[in-house]
This record gives sequence, C-alpha cells and structure tokens, in this order.
Amino acid sequence: LKCMRSCLRKGARTLAVFHHSSAPSRCAPVRSVMSEAPIDPEKEARKLEKKQKKEEEKAAKEAKKAAAAAAKSAPKAQAVVPSLTLLTFDDSPYGNLFIQSHKKTDREWNDVADLQPSMKDQKVWIRARVHKSRAQGGKLCFLELRGSLSTTVQAVVFGKDISGFANLLGRESVVDVFGTVSIPEAEIKSCTQSGVELQVERLYCISGAEPLPLQVEDAGRSEAELEADPSLVRVNQEVRLDNRILDLRTRANQGIFRIQSNVCRLFREYLIQNSFTEIHSPKLIATASEGGANVFKLGYFDTVAYMAQSPQLYKQMALQGDMERVFEVGPVFRAENSNTHRHLTEFTGLDMEMVFYEHYHEVLDMIDGMFNHIFTGLVRDCQPEIEAVRQQYPFPDLQWKHPCKRFTFIEAVNLLKKDGPGIVRERMAALQKDAETNPKSAHAIKVMEAHIQSISSKNVEEDLSTEDERVLGEVVHRAIGEDYYIIDKFPRAVRPFYTMPDPDNKTWSNSYDIFIRGEEIVSGAQRIHDPELLLENAEDLGVDLGPVQGYVDSFKYGAMPHAGCGVGMERVVMLFLQLNNIRKTSMFPRDPKRLSP
Repeated sequence: LKCMRSCLRKGARTLAVFHHSSAPSRCAPVRSVMSEAPIDPEKEARKLEKKQKKEEEKAAKEAKKAAAAAAKSAPKAQAVVPSLTLLTFDDSPYGNLFIQSHKKTDREWNDVADLQPSMKDQKVWIRARVHKSRAQGGKLCFLELRGSLSTTVQAVVFGKDISGFANLLGRESVVDVFGTVSIPEAEIKSCTQSGVELQVERLYCISGAEPLPLQVEDAGRSEAELEADPSLVRVNQEVRLDNRILDLRTRANQGIFRIQSNVCRLFREYLIQNSFTEIHSPKLIATASEGGANVFKLGYFDTVAYMAQSPQLYKQMALQGDMERVFEVGPVFRAENSNTHRHLTEFTGLDMEMVFYEHYHEVLDMIDGMFNHIFTGLVRDCQPEIEAVRQQYPFPDLQWKHPCKRFTFIEAVNLLKKDGPGIVRERMAALQKDAETNPKSAHAIKVMEAHIQSISSKNVEEDLSTEDERVLGEVVHRAIGEDYYIIDKFPRAVRPFYTMPDPDNKTWSNSYDIFIRGEEIVSGAQRIHDPELLLENAEDLGVDLGPVQGYVDSFKYGAMPHAGCGVGMERVVMLFLQLNNIRKTSMFPRDPKRLSP
C-alpha cells in the first residue's frame, strides 16, 4: 500500500495492481492498464484500505466461529472442586471428601431402603453409589442413588455450583448426601423408593469411579428385557466374571450372596441346636482323601502334599475321638477337568457326621430335618433377596414337604424307565419345528433319541447319569408335585470304599443322595467302622489303604457306628433359585479355565 501511494504521488499514469509476495518488502506487478483519466491517489488508497478492513473483519468472524465450535466439541473444563476432610467438610456444601479417619462426627445415617413417605420433611444422611445422573439446565441435576440390595432413590440437586459438581460425578461413584425427604408429585417409577425423593443440601464425593468396562444396569437385565429390545447390551458370563466386582453389584447378585450367607447360617443353626460341634479339618493332607486321580498335588518341602477333596476322613476320626456329632463349613478341592454347568474345582462344602444307635436312617432323618430348616428359613427370612433374584432370573418356588419323599435306588430307576422316555419325547417334539434349519436342535434331538434308548435298557445296578437325574426330577415333580427328595440304597460298586454294605445284599449299600429339581446336592452314607470290614471292602473295590493307615487305625480302639453327608453349598443355592449355572452362586468361581480374579 505504501508502495502504491508513492507511485501515485509521483503522478504515475500507469495503475499498477499488486499482490504481496512472501517477502514483505517486495511487491510484484500482476497487470497494468493505461488510464486516460487522471487518478485521485488518496481516493484509491481509501478504497484499498476499506477492502482490507472488510477482509480482516471477515477473517476475525471466521476465527471466532471456529473457536466457538471447538469449545463446544471439547470436554467441559472442570471447575475447581474443594478437597475436604472430616475436619473441613462443613466449609463447603459440596466437594471431594477423603475419609482418612480424622475424626468421628455426630452424623446419623440412613440406608436408601429406609427412605419412606412417612419420613416426609426429615433431614437424612445417606451414603450410596451414583447409579445414574441427568442434568437439566445449568442449575438442576437429578441423581439416582443406589443403596444396599440395589434399592434406589431420586435425589434433586439445585444450584449452579453444586448441580455442576453433581453432573461431573461418574456412575458408580460413592457419595455422601445430606437432604430433606420430600414427596414427589408423581411416583418415580424408575426407582425402588418410588414414593419419595431427596432434596439435596450437601453432596460429597467419597470415591470417584473411572470409566466402567461394563454398566451395572446392563449386567442386571433379565432375558425377557433383552429379547424385547435387541438393541440392549447383553453381558455374557465371561465378561461378568472378568469384571466380577461390578457384576456383584447387580440386584440379583446382591440377593444370591445374601441367600448363600443364610444357607450357611441356617445349616449351622440347626446343627448347633441339635448338639453338633463345629470342627476345622486340614486342607493340606498326605494322600488323596477320596482316592482316585481327581486331586491337586503340590510340593511340600522335601515331599508332596494334596489338597483335601473333602473332610470325610477327619470327620470320622473326630467321632472316634468321642465328639459324637460334628460339622464343618470349608473349602473342597476337586481336580476334575469338567466344564459343566454344575462343576467347580473349588467349592464350599457343608459337611456333617454323627454317631447313631441302631440304623443309619437316624442320620438321614437329621439331614432331612436340616434341609427343611434351611428351606423354611430362606422363605421366612429372605423374601426381598428371593424377589431380587426372581426379577432378573424368573423361577418357580421350590416345592418340598417334611419328611420328604424317599425312593430306593431300584424304585427310582424303575420310575425313570416307566415315565422318563415320555418326557424326553415331549422335549424332542418341542425342538422338531426348527430342527431342519437349526443344526443345534437337530443335534439335540439325536442326543435325546440316544438317551431314550439308554433309559429303556438301563440296568438297575448302573449309576444314574446327569441327564437321568434331570429327567427323573421331572418325573417326580409330575408324580408328587415335589422338587426335593431322597434316593436310598445305591449300588455298592459306585460308592466310596468306606461305605457300609447293605446287610442283606452286598450288591447294595447303606448310602443315599438328596436331590433338588433333579440334580444332586448331597451324597452320604453309613461309614464302615470295623477295621477288618474296611480292609475287606477296600480289597473288593481294588483300593489300597496303605496311604490312609492312620484313618484305618482310628477304628481299632473301639468305634461308634456313624453316618453323615457332604453338601455342595453353591449347588444348594443354584437349585433353590433354579439358576442355570453354578458360577452364578460362586463369588469368585474356580474351574479348569479360571483362576482369577
């Protein structure tokens, strides 16, 4: 521009139009035209200045627009949040509160489940997780807070700063909330505490949550919800177990493990009421407690040791130490390379053993009474937990009577042979419709056809297979309307070496199994308490008793007749709730493919 003015002031007759090159001090002529009329240098300069100004204003507007768009798409910058302790949290109505046991306050706490319409206008403190959050404008945020057994309540956060803080809280963050209980105009159907909401006055984040590998809400959906809306996320079993901490937070899992706790409590309660003593047997032992190859072996200083397959031998030895009635709740280890729905390599055993006077049915009566006590207690004490499970995994209530129905093994096999094939054919008919297009259905039909042949030709001395047991469970349910029953007098050949033979026919034994919904939960028997008969029985079955000589010797100094059983705790819970996989009832399951978390 300066260059142009200089030319014009000198009276140049040629108007040179310039563009700036990369060097600011140089200008290059683009074209020139001859003008016959005289040119006003000042006027031309003003035109150029005006044009340049417009271009600069346009560029500034574009830059401002681009900056606004970038700011809109970028993450919101977090405002400075107060960092508090129990010594300073009164200074701010919101913030990050780190609990390091600085002091005890006089705060009184409520659980989310405690909040009821009758508490209207009461001020309460609760600690809960952020289940969901929803901002509405710049001054309002709704939090859905989750407490024990996944009970939820809506919390209303009003105010620019505190609602902004609430909106920054991630799902599953742990918060302390102080507020007033109020009654909403309409029920909040998305929350379990639908008749109340909380007007928040103070809000503190106790522990923030990082981005989640799975949403607890997704993990808690029922099969019916997933089928109704295919767009919903389905969380498979392996993902659940890999992220078990989050999976355990679902309402159903909260119910399952509270029910599991009550099974153990009721087991102990009944046996203690009946003069049993709780014992704790070793889990590192010198030989396989049950015999066979299904045992974990490990180094033990300069020798080897084995993980106990059961406390069986030690229970019996305790009785010979005059303890008379004993029980144990403890881990059991089985090195079975089985990946079925009902097998684990480590589970919790509920074991009991007792002496009797005349007949092992004295013990069987005790076991039957024990299960009646457990089932009755669960129904009486665990209704919220049962319904929490049923919401995600629907199931019919367990049907049982006390005393329960008992079959001999021969009676059970004959009942299976009589009515079992008809039930299997019904299942086949249900699959026939899509067998032509679905290879899995076609394969299942072939398996069922083979099973019908197996049932029809079954020898009464042959043990029941898993599928036999399931079909028999349906047969029994249809025949007597019960899901819980006992089978007595199993073939001697399919029972452990320490099982007492039947007094009238050595083909059979004084042994029994107990079933729920067609699956075994208990195995038990009268044990051989005579050392000579024990050695004879072991020899008949081809078992070397050398490694357990101490066990054999325990019966040499006067032994009481006795019997007992082992119960799989996870199976009891699985079948009481009719769940489809035992991994759902093991907090951190162990199977051939899983050793973590």
